[in-house]
Amino acid sequence: MSGALNWLSQTGSVTKFGLLTIPQRRGAVVAAVFGIAGVVAVLVGVLSIAQGFRRAMTVSGSPDTALVLRSGSDSEMVSGLSREDTRVIADTAGVARSADGPLASAELFVIINLPKRSTATDANVPLRGVEPAAFKVRDNVRIVQGRMIEWGRNEVVVGAGAAAEFAGLGVGSRLQVGRNEWQVVGVFTAGGGIAESEIWTDAKVLQAAYNRGDSFQSVYAKLTSAGAFTQFKDALTTDPRLNVKVLRQSEYYAEQSTAVTRLITTLGFLIAALMAVGAVFGALNTMYSAVSTRRREIATLRALGFGGGPVVLSVMIEALLLALVGGGMGGGLAYLAFDGFHTATMNWQSFSQVTFAFDVTPQLLARGITWAAFIGLAGGLFPAVRAARLPIAAALREL
Repeated sequence: MSGALNWLSQTGSVTKFGLLTIPQRRGAVVAAVFGIAGVVAVLVGVLSIAQGFRRAMTVSGSPDTALVLRSGSDSEMVSGLSREDTRVIADTAGVARSADGPLASAELFVIINLPKRSTATDANVPLRGVEPAAFKVRDNVRIVQGRMIEWGRNEVVVGAGAAAEFAGLGVGSRLQVGRNEWQVVGVFTAGGGIAESEIWTDAKVLQAAYNRGDSFQSVYAKLTSAGAFTQFKDALTTDPRLNVKVLRQSEYYAEQSTAVTRLITTLGFLIAALMAVGAVFGALNTMYSAVSTRRREIATLRALGFGGGPVVLSVMIEALLLALVGGGMGGGLAYLAFDGFHTATMNWQSFSQVTFAFDVTPQLLARGITWAAFIGLAGGLFPAVRAARLPIAAALREL
């Protein structure tokens, strides 16, 4: 027991001595700390893009909401349903009802071009035709500016994200699409979900504008409970009148986010890994400088009976502490610079823009700190071993 306490005491003494010499080599220390901070800031910043995009997609999904598409379709863009199909779907067991009828909305989904506010370049923006039940199926939708559309008229309500990212979508503006014109009468929020990237109008008006007859592309249905999904799905997929696939809304949006989040995450780790290599060399330089500056002191301590283990551990602890300082700075910088920053990107599975906010979560910050710790330990290992192997006699001759 006394041996372990002596070993820990030696480690603490050597570590304290090393930390007190930091002002003598502050240039190398500052370079290493800022290098690690840069790695963490870039890693957390890039991953916050993927996290924000994923959140915008998945927060839209509800386990008690089902999406019905034509069988074989992987998105609403390539789906197609007739009016009769949508009626059968709405009347299926498991669909919740209100005083106005089934909580099911037959919908159209088309893409229009609108200029971005930031660049004035055209971007694909989703224009969705909905039925009145859509606002009860998606019960997180709230009109925050203006008013609801009047059904049967060329009016639209705009998601808050779309209104912020794309020009000409303010309340009172007129939206010109081809030969048709819609008046923007309101702005809505949807809990930060993907619906905020869209423009909504009456499905019947959109059908007429795009010569779609009485066809639709999807049906969104609010179920009596999440547990009713299997019954609802089995009823539709076994009905000989229909040729459909049935998904939970949450599963559909999670799948829609996969390609973009995987791409961004891969690029984020690749960039951070390349930067981490440079940061490791910076840490190596700092700790080698620390060992070189203290070689005579380390030799003196060794001559007085200090073991090689405490010397190795003290150098590793110093490297780890400096790395954690850099990681904390980088994480803080990423949070201040990126968290909540709004932008839009292409969802390649629907070929439309999705507006979202960067999301710097505690998990991302923890991951960045972990990377910082790894860089510090990797940068401190070889200098620590060198410190423990310093020739005592040769180092003492330098006194």
